[in-house]
Amino acid sequence: MTMFAWTAGLLAVAGLLLVLLVLRRRLAVVVVSGLSMEPTFHAGDRLLVRRTRLARISVGDVVVFETPDWLGIGEPPPPERRWMVKRVVALPGDPVPDSVRAVVPERRVAPDRLVVLGDNPSASFDSRQCGFVDAGTLLGVALRRMS
Repeated sequence: MTMFAWTAGLLAVAGLLLVLLVLRRRLAVVVVSGLSMEPTFHAGDRLLVRRTRLARISVGDVVVFETPDWLGIGEPPPPERRWMVKRVVALPGDPVPDSVRAVVPERRVAPDRLVVLGDNPSASFDSRQCGFVDAGTLLGVALRRMS
């Protein structure tokens, strides 16, 4: 093996590792649990998620965010992050949907907050029960189902 071939191989491996690191920072894979997003997504579906900020979210996007700590009141926190998958129905400054007004006294969505609903209302714990979702817990937007 020549020095040129060895160097070219090493550079190719380093380039591949760099691409993988960049993709890891921009993309994530999340597994759906529960029935709240049926019929769009089913329990066990793996979703490719693009990490993003609130400014790049639109109404209608399916987002993934960290499960709020208060959801497991009385339970020890899980050792790893748990994620929720819901559809965005209102962004900061938008009117609060009627279905959420019972738990949110404001008329408009607060800054740095989202209103989210599951596609299967009878099986979804969402903004109708918990109010606004803090944008700081946002992982990103679901791009597509992988499985």
